[in-house]
Amino acid sequence: MVDIDAAIGYVVAHGDPVERARLSYLRTGQRPDPHVLDRIVEGQTESGGWPASTDGAVSSIDATCFRLNELDDLGGLHGEPVDRALSWLATVQRADGTWQEAEELAAEAPAWAMPGDPEATLYLTTVAGFWMTLAEYEAHPNFDVPARHGRTLGAAATWVVHQIRPDGTWPSFLAAGWHAAGLLYGQQYFYESARVQLVLGDRLPDMAPADVASMAAALRRVNLGDDWLLQSARKRLGETQRTDGGWDSAEGPIFDVNTTLTVLRACR
Repeated sequence: MVDIDAAIGYVVAHGDPVERARLSYLRTGQRPDPHVLDRIVEGQTESGGWPASTDGAVSSIDATCFRLNELDDLGGLHGEPVDRALSWLATVQRADGTWQEAEELAAEAPAWAMPGDPEATLYLTTVAGFWMTLAEYEAHPNFDVPARHGRTLGAAATWVVHQIRPDGTWPSFLAAGWHAAGLLYGQQYFYESARVQLVLGDRLPDMAPADVASMAAALRRVNLGDDWLLQSARKRLGETQRTDGGWDSAEGPIFDVNTTLTVLRACR
Protein backbone atom coordinates (compact mmCIF):
# COMPACT_ATOMS: atom_id res chain seq x y z
CA MET A 1 0.00 0.00 0.00
CA VAL A 2 1.01 3.63 -0.46
CA ASP A 3 2.88 5.11 2.51
CA ILE A 4 0.91 8.35 2.82
CA ASP A 5 3.01 9.78 5.65
CA ALA A 6 6.23 9.29 3.69
CA ALA A 7 4.68 10.95 0.63
CA ILE A 8 3.56 13.92 2.71
CA GLY A 9 7.04 14.26 4.18
CA TYR A 10 8.56 14.27 0.71
CA VAL A 11 6.33 17.13 -0.48
CA VAL A 12 6.97 19.14 2.69
CA ALA A 13 10.72 18.73 2.26
CA HIS A 14 10.94 19.42 -1.46
CA GLY A 15 7.82 21.36 -2.51
CA ASP A 16 7.53 25.06 -3.32
CA PRO A 17 4.87 27.29 -1.66
CA VAL A 18 2.18 26.41 -4.22
CA GLU A 19 2.93 22.69 -3.95
CA ARG A 20 2.81 22.81 -0.15
CA ALA A 21 -0.50 24.68 -0.35
CA ARG A 22 -1.81 21.96 -2.64
CA LEU A 23 -0.72 19.41 -0.04
CA SER A 24 -2.58 21.24 2.73
CA TYR A 25 -5.78 21.27 0.71
CA LEU A 26 -5.47 17.62 -0.27
CA ARG A 27 -4.83 16.60 3.35
CA THR A 28 -7.27 18.76 5.28
CA GLY A 29 -9.33 20.78 2.82
CA GLN A 30 -7.64 23.94 4.06
CA ARG A 31 -8.09 26.77 1.60
CA PRO A 32 -4.82 28.42 0.56
CA ASP A 33 -3.90 32.02 1.24
CA PRO A 34 -5.18 34.25 -1.56
CA HIS A 35 -1.64 35.02 -2.73
CA VAL A 36 -1.12 31.34 -3.60
CA LEU A 37 -4.02 31.39 -6.03
CA ASP A 38 -2.90 34.80 -7.25
CA ARG A 39 0.44 33.30 -8.28
CA ILE A 40 -1.43 30.98 -10.65
CA VAL A 41 -4.05 33.44 -11.85
CA GLU A 42 -1.60 36.26 -12.55
CA GLY A 43 -0.28 34.36 -15.55
CA GLN A 44 -3.72 34.18 -17.18
CA THR A 45 -4.01 36.08 -20.45
CA GLU A 46 -6.76 38.55 -21.29
CA SER A 47 -8.37 35.93 -23.51
CA GLY A 48 -8.82 33.60 -20.51
CA GLY A 49 -6.22 30.93 -21.19
CA TRP A 50 -2.68 30.49 -19.95
CA PRO A 51 0.44 30.69 -22.16
CA ALA A 52 2.77 27.74 -22.59
CA SER A 53 5.67 29.65 -21.00
CA THR A 54 5.95 32.45 -18.47
CA ASP A 55 6.99 34.93 -21.13
CA GLY A 56 4.53 33.67 -23.75
CA ALA A 57 1.68 35.74 -25.15
CA VAL A 58 -0.40 33.07 -26.91
CA SER A 59 -2.81 31.01 -24.80
CA SER A 60 -2.22 27.26 -24.87
CA ILE A 61 -4.88 24.58 -24.42
CA ASP A 62 -2.37 22.22 -22.81
CA ALA A 63 -1.08 24.88 -20.41
CA THR A 64 -4.59 26.04 -19.54
CA CYS A 65 -5.65 22.51 -18.60
CA PHE A 66 -2.49 22.18 -16.47
CA ARG A 67 -3.43 25.35 -14.58
CA LEU A 68 -6.99 24.09 -14.08
CA ASN A 69 -5.44 20.96 -12.58
CA GLU A 70 -3.42 23.10 -10.15
CA LEU A 71 -6.47 25.15 -9.18
CA ASP A 72 -8.44 21.95 -8.62
CA ASP A 73 -5.81 20.76 -6.14
CA LEU A 74 -6.32 24.02 -4.26
CA GLY A 75 -10.10 23.79 -4.17
CA GLY A 76 -10.34 26.55 -6.74
CA LEU A 77 -12.05 24.96 -9.75
CA HIS A 78 -14.67 27.71 -9.71
CA GLY A 79 -14.90 31.45 -9.76
CA GLU A 80 -14.13 34.15 -12.31
CA PRO A 81 -10.68 32.94 -13.50
CA VAL A 82 -12.01 29.44 -14.13
CA ASP A 83 -15.12 30.77 -15.86
CA ARG A 84 -12.89 32.82 -18.15
CA ALA A 85 -10.73 29.80 -18.91
CA LEU A 86 -13.74 27.64 -19.74
CA SER A 87 -15.22 30.35 -21.94
CA TRP A 88 -11.91 30.61 -23.78
CA LEU A 89 -11.78 26.86 -24.30
CA ALA A 90 -15.33 26.90 -25.66
CA THR A 91 -14.46 29.78 -27.98
CA VAL A 92 -11.41 28.08 -29.51
CA GLN A 93 -13.09 24.70 -30.01
CA ARG A 94 -13.05 23.78 -33.69
CA ALA A 95 -16.21 23.22 -35.71
CA ASP A 96 -15.82 19.43 -35.57
CA GLY A 97 -15.71 19.43 -31.74
CA THR A 98 -11.93 19.13 -31.41
CA TRP A 99 -9.20 21.30 -29.96
CA GLN A 100 -5.80 22.07 -31.45
CA GLU A 101 -3.06 24.42 -30.32
CA ALA A 102 -2.58 27.67 -32.23
CA GLU A 103 -0.18 27.47 -35.15
CA GLU A 104 1.99 30.11 -33.46
CA LEU A 105 2.91 27.51 -30.81
CA ALA A 106 4.20 24.89 -33.27
CA ALA A 107 7.86 25.77 -32.72
CA GLU A 108 7.66 25.14 -28.96
CA ALA A 109 4.83 22.63 -28.68
CA PRO A 110 5.60 19.14 -27.32
CA ALA A 111 4.52 16.11 -29.34
CA TRP A 112 1.24 15.75 -27.47
CA ALA A 113 0.22 19.32 -28.33
CA MET A 114 1.59 19.72 -31.85
CA PRO A 115 -0.83 21.74 -34.02
CA GLY A 116 -2.30 19.70 -36.86
CA ASP A 117 -1.12 16.33 -35.54
CA PRO A 118 -4.00 13.79 -35.32
CA GLU A 119 -2.69 12.14 -32.14
CA ALA A 120 -2.25 15.52 -30.46
CA THR A 121 -5.73 16.58 -31.56
CA LEU A 122 -7.30 13.57 -29.88
CA TYR A 123 -5.23 14.07 -26.73
CA LEU A 124 -6.04 17.79 -26.40
CA THR A 125 -9.72 17.16 -27.11
CA THR A 126 -9.98 14.59 -24.34
CA VAL A 127 -8.02 16.74 -21.87
CA ALA A 128 -9.99 19.94 -22.54
CA GLY A 129 -13.26 18.03 -22.43
CA PHE A 130 -12.24 16.29 -19.21
CA TRP A 131 -11.50 19.53 -17.34
CA MET A 132 -14.62 21.23 -18.64
CA THR A 133 -16.60 18.22 -17.41
CA LEU A 134 -15.08 18.51 -13.92
CA ALA A 135 -15.72 22.23 -13.77
CA GLU A 136 -19.37 21.72 -14.72
CA TYR A 137 -19.72 19.11 -12.00
CA GLU A 138 -18.12 21.43 -9.44
CA ALA A 139 -20.60 24.15 -10.32
CA HIS A 140 -23.64 21.85 -10.32
CA PRO A 141 -22.89 18.51 -8.61
CA ASN A 142 -26.51 17.40 -8.83
CA PHE A 143 -26.86 18.40 -12.47
CA ASP A 144 -29.88 20.43 -11.41
CA VAL A 145 -29.41 23.05 -14.11
CA PRO A 146 -28.31 22.78 -17.74
CA ALA A 147 -24.55 22.67 -18.19
CA ARG A 148 -23.05 26.01 -19.17
CA HIS A 149 -21.00 24.39 -21.88
CA GLY A 150 -23.22 21.43 -22.67
CA ARG A 151 -23.04 21.87 -26.44
CA THR A 152 -19.26 22.21 -26.33
CA LEU A 153 -18.89 19.01 -24.31
CA GLY A 154 -21.44 17.16 -26.40
CA ALA A 155 -19.59 17.97 -29.60
CA ALA A 156 -16.25 16.92 -28.08
CA ALA A 157 -17.60 13.62 -26.74
CA THR A 158 -19.32 12.76 -30.01
CA TRP A 159 -16.07 13.27 -31.91
CA VAL A 160 -14.05 11.26 -29.37
CA VAL A 161 -16.52 8.35 -29.50
CA HIS A 162 -15.86 8.00 -33.21
CA GLN A 163 -12.11 7.76 -32.58
CA ILE A 164 -12.40 4.78 -30.22
CA ARG A 165 -11.61 1.56 -32.04
CA PRO A 166 -13.81 -1.54 -31.74
CA ASP A 167 -11.35 -3.11 -29.28
CA GLY A 168 -11.47 -0.03 -27.02
CA THR A 169 -8.05 1.34 -27.98
CA TRP A 170 -7.48 4.85 -29.30
CA PRO A 171 -5.04 6.33 -31.86
CA SER A 172 -3.24 8.69 -29.51
CA PHE A 173 -1.12 8.98 -26.38
CA LEU A 174 -1.77 6.84 -23.32
CA ALA A 175 -3.08 9.78 -21.28
CA ALA A 176 -5.81 10.37 -23.82
CA GLY A 177 -7.35 7.13 -22.54
CA TRP A 178 -8.19 8.13 -18.99
CA HIS A 179 -9.22 11.64 -19.99
CA ALA A 180 -11.50 10.14 -22.64
CA ALA A 181 -12.98 7.77 -20.05
CA GLY A 182 -13.91 10.73 -17.85
CA LEU A 183 -15.27 12.87 -20.67
CA LEU A 184 -17.35 10.05 -22.15
CA TYR A 185 -18.71 9.00 -18.78
CA GLY A 186 -19.73 12.58 -18.05
CA GLN A 187 -21.57 12.75 -21.35
CA GLN A 188 -23.32 9.42 -20.66
CA TYR A 189 -21.35 7.33 -23.13
CA PHE A 190 -21.04 4.71 -20.41
CA TYR A 191 -20.34 1.72 -22.65
CA GLU A 192 -17.60 3.48 -24.57
CA SER A 193 -16.02 4.72 -21.33
CA ALA A 194 -16.04 1.19 -19.91
CA ARG A 195 -14.30 -0.19 -23.01
CA VAL A 196 -11.51 2.35 -22.63
CA GLN A 197 -11.16 1.48 -18.94
CA LEU A 198 -10.69 -2.19 -19.77
CA VAL A 199 -7.80 -1.32 -22.07
CA LEU A 200 -6.25 0.87 -19.37
CA GLY A 201 -6.47 -2.06 -16.98
CA ASP A 202 -4.60 -4.26 -19.44
CA ARG A 203 -1.86 -1.65 -19.81
CA LEU A 204 -1.52 -0.88 -16.11
CA PRO A 205 1.39 -3.29 -15.33
CA ASP A 206 3.60 -1.57 -17.91
CA MET A 207 2.72 2.03 -17.04
CA ALA A 208 5.25 4.42 -15.53
CA PRO A 209 4.44 5.58 -11.97
CA ALA A 210 3.59 9.09 -13.16
CA ASP A 211 1.06 7.70 -15.65
CA VAL A 212 -0.51 5.44 -13.03
CA ALA A 213 -0.80 8.41 -10.66
CA SER A 214 -2.41 10.65 -13.28
CA MET A 215 -4.84 7.94 -14.32
CA ALA A 216 -5.85 7.13 -10.76
CA ALA A 217 -6.33 10.80 -9.85
CA ALA A 218 -8.53 11.34 -12.90
CA LEU A 219 -10.63 8.22 -12.33
CA ARG A 220 -11.15 9.06 -8.68
CA ARG A 221 -12.14 12.62 -9.53
CA VAL A 222 -14.95 11.72 -11.91
CA ASN A 223 -16.32 8.91 -9.70
CA LEU A 224 -16.84 6.28 -12.38
CA GLY A 225 -18.63 3.90 -10.03
CA ASP A 226 -16.98 0.46 -10.09
CA ASP A 227 -13.49 1.23 -8.79
CA TRP A 228 -11.68 -1.98 -9.75
CA LEU A 229 -9.26 -0.05 -11.94
CA LEU A 230 -8.63 2.56 -9.25
CA GLN A 231 -7.89 -0.14 -6.68
CA SER A 232 -5.44 -1.82 -9.06
CA ALA A 233 -3.75 1.52 -9.74
CA ARG A 234 -3.31 2.25 -6.03
CA LYS A 235 -1.74 -1.17 -5.53
CA ARG A 236 0.70 -0.44 -8.36
CA LEU A 237 1.57 2.94 -6.82
CA GLY A 238 2.38 1.23 -3.53
CA GLU A 239 4.82 -1.02 -5.37
CA THR A 240 6.62 1.87 -7.11
CA GLN A 241 6.99 4.34 -4.22
CA ARG A 242 10.61 5.29 -3.54
CA THR A 243 12.27 4.97 -0.13
CA ASP A 244 12.24 8.78 0.25
CA GLY A 245 8.43 8.77 -0.07
CA GLY A 246 8.22 10.19 -3.58
CA TRP A 247 7.63 8.87 -7.09
CA ASP A 248 9.54 9.36 -10.32
CA SER A 249 8.12 11.85 -12.80
CA ALA A 250 8.21 11.15 -16.51
CA GLU A 251 9.59 14.69 -17.06
CA GLY A 252 12.58 14.50 -14.71
CA PRO A 253 13.28 15.10 -10.99
CA ILE A 254 12.02 18.68 -11.05
CA PHE A 255 8.47 17.31 -11.42
CA ASP A 256 8.75 14.52 -8.81
CA VAL A 257 6.88 16.61 -6.23
CA ASN A 258 4.02 17.16 -8.66
CA THR A 259 3.81 13.42 -9.34
CA THR A 260 3.79 12.73 -5.59
CA LEU A 261 0.96 15.23 -5.13
CA THR A 262 -0.93 13.49 -7.91
CA VAL A 263 -0.57 10.18 -6.04
CA LEU A 264 -1.93 11.82 -2.88
CA ARG A 265 -4.88 13.15 -4.89
CA ALA A 266 -5.53 9.65 -6.19
CA CYS A 267 -5.45 8.19 -2.66
CA ARG A 268 -7.59 10.78 -0.86
